Amino acid sequence: MEHNPWQILGEQKIYSNPWIQLTEYQVINPSGGTGIYGKVQFKHVAVGIIPMDTEQHTWLVGQYRFPLQAYSWEIPEGGAPVGSDPLASAQRELKEETGLTAGHWQELLSMHLSNSVSDERAIVFLATDLTPGSASPEETELLQVKRVPITTAFEMVAKGEITDAISVAALLKLQLHLIESKQK
Repeated sequence: MEHNPWQILGEQKIYSNPWIQLTEYQVINPSGGTGIYGKVQFKHVAVGIIPMDTEQHTWLVGQYRFPLQAYSWEIPEGGAPVGSDPLASAQRELKEETGLTAGHWQELLSMHLSNSVSDERAIVFLATDLTPGSASPEETELLQVKRVPITTAFEMVAKGEITDAISVAALLKLQLHLIESKQK
C-alpha cells in the first residue's frame, strides 16, 4: 500500500528555532479514528563523513552530547541547510572537525532517521585521498579527535561503544562495502 492513508484536518506550528520546527497535526488515522500527530521538521540535512587513509585508518570525533547527557564517539558529522549542497557541507565539516581535506568523495549512504516522528535525512560520504591541516571546531564543540584503524571503529560499533545512528549505519555500510570489494 503506497498511498497515504492519513487525512490531515488541520495543523499548528508549535515551536521553531534555527534547527527544527515542531508541527502538530489534527488527523484521521488509517483506521478512521481522529487524533493528533507530531512531526519534527529538520532545517538541515545531516551529513556524515568517513575519512579513510591509504592505511585504512579513520578519524573519530568525541564530544559530550547535551540531549543524551553522555559522551559520544562518532564519525565527523554536521548539517547542510535544506536546499544547499550536502557535499559542500560535508567538506566543510570534515575540515572544521578534523583539519582534513579530501581529494576524492563518494556518497556511501542516504537514510531517514527516526522516521516515525521526524523528516530528518542523512547523507554519508566516504572521503579518501586525505591531506592533513588544522581543525577549527565551532564554539559549541569541545572535540577530541583520534585516528584509529577502520577495523577498530567496526569493533567499537559491535561492542556498543559507538551508538550514534549515523555513525553505526555508515560504518556497517562501509564494512559491507569493503567485504564485497575483497570478494570481487
